[in-house]
Amino acid sequence: MKKMLFISNLRAGKNQIRPHFATIIDMFVSAGYEVTVHTTQAAKDASQVAASRGGDYDLVVCSGGDGTLDEVVSGLLTLESRPPVGYIPAGTTNDFAKSLGISSNMTAAAANVLKGEPFAVDVGVFNERHFAYIAAFGAFTDVSWQTPQQLKNTLGHLAYLIEGLKSLPTTIIPHRMTVAFDDEVITDSFAYGMVTNSVSVGGFKSIGIKEMELDDGLFEMLLVRMPKNIFELQSILSALLMQKVDERYMFFARVSHVRFYCEENLSWTLDGESGGNFKEVEISNLRQAIQIIRPQDKAERQKVKEEYEALDGDIPQDDSVRE
Repeated sequence: MKKMLFISNLRAGKNQIRPHFATIIDMFVSAGYEVTVHTTQAAKDASQVAASRGGDYDLVVCSGGDGTLDEVVSGLLTLESRPPVGYIPAGTTNDFAKSLGISSNMTAAAANVLKGEPFAVDVGVFNERHFAYIAAFGAFTDVSWQTPQQLKNTLGHLAYLIEGLKSLPTTIIPHRMTVAFDDEVITDSFAYGMVTNSVSVGGFKSIGIKEMELDDGLFEMLLVRMPKNIFELQSILSALLMQKVDERYMFFARVSHVRFYCEENLSWTLDGESGGNFKEVEISNLRQAIQIIRPQDKAERQKVKEEYEALDGDIPQDDSVRE
């Protein structure tokens, strides 16, 4: 009998996996799996369990937000032989699930675990840590992990916007740094920067990216220069809302390896969680480092992505989304 380790964060998102929990377990058992369930008890618990026990199973499934997926992936990357990962998104924005075309409908996502195909995705290395889809610094990047969970559960993606607006006067500050990648070196003051492997960030489509490949060994890097006045800030915000790169104030490149040298300790976030404070950061792409199960049919994946976009980032987590 095949063995599955099911790691679930019951507190993620709007807690709405709870009514479907027994149904999902029954689906897995009916498909011939011996299921071991672990519900996360604290931060980093999912990572520790994946690292210590994941190698004993044919399949590791996780349920929670992108942060939970990040922990499971990080734990499995410590293993020489890594089982594929099934993902049941249950967070607030589920950016990486959207990138993979995995439905926010709980039972549909569980069915994908059983019927989908393993897809080898790139993973990031941030100094000595791993991240699944984004490393970022600057304006608003602390909003996702400082926003109270209860507010996220109640208001969904709107909670991030509220927290961002509250912190606007203090978040737009300059960070003087040098960024080195390939044969290019840039020194400037930046208000925001991200290195990402996702079609959306915080529920919004990524900037400057028309066709993104999750397995090409490249990250998409966007750097936003510090605005000098309110007019430049308005131009930047307009470009962000239109999902375009304004080359007067932004720099965009695809990178496999990049170094950041900042004049002061800089706060980073990794997959929506606190990443620590550093003066120097090195980010590398581990190409096709881990397999995550996604829908086999390309048209189905595209349909799911369109459903996420239609919901404008505030994604319901119940079975009314997609039958």
